[in-house]
Amino acid sequence: MSGPLHRSVVFGFGLMALATAAQAADKPACNPASLGTGRVHSVLDGRTLLLTDGREVRLAGIEAPESTKAALEGLVAGRDIALQRLGADSDRYGRVVALVAVAPATPEPERSVQQALLAKGQARVAASIGDSACATKLLQAEQTARTAGLGLWADPHYLMKKAEDPEGILAVRGRFAVVEGRVLSVRESGATIYVNFGRRWSEDFTVTVLKRNERTFTTAGLELKKLAGQRVRVRGTVEERGGPWIEAARPGQIDIAERN
Repeated sequence: MSGPLHRSVVFGFGLMALATAAQAADKPACNPASLGTGRVHSVLDGRTLLLTDGREVRLAGIEAPESTKAALEGLVAGRDIALQRLGADSDRYGRVVALVAVAPATPEPERSVQQALLAKGQARVAASIGDSACATKLLQAEQTARTAGLGLWADPHYLMKKAEDPEGILAVRGRFAVVEGRVLSVRESGATIYVNFGRRWSEDFTVTVLKRNERTFTTAGLELKKLAGQRVRVRGTVEERGGPWIEAARPGQIDIAERN
């Protein structure tokens, strides 16, 4: 190919490349602020570290059982670590809550301890993550392990629950779970928005969102009233109100499954 047509094609590809680069640049980066450093004295449980200076560190952004302790020890035992803010930097027990990276620090969560545990299937992404850009990275790591059936994702107790199986969801009542299914309808009643996965509210799985929080979801690009017909993934503590129920207080608790 030569001449004007060739130049037009080359020019077109150039524009496409520039557009792609611009879109990538527009995406927010996961760049958490530093909370300092420390050295790990011991691992207390699946997501808690004791530092040599006496501080306890709780790994932010993940849910991990006691069985994860050995994997965590393999990553950080005796190591220098960097602590980075991912939402609130402490909990009610006075523990530091942080994204943890083995020193030297890096703002990229691909190298965080949380990322490593998720990629091995040793943890699940929590319901609350303070940084949406970092949340995306952590969810990608979880998805990779889930697709491959690694770690917790090979254990029936931790497998993702199906919205069409309310009894299976109720089996983990009072505990953290990830539930996936197709939304049947979205209804509003009083101060509450109901995301329904079945026709019988007294038996089927439901997600509730307080009306006052709706704007937070919309700002995050998640319009609740447009979820009907979409397959979504919900994470949080399972309660019982007639049927199984999860209250979603933050946009990060609801993920459009078909995007992935």
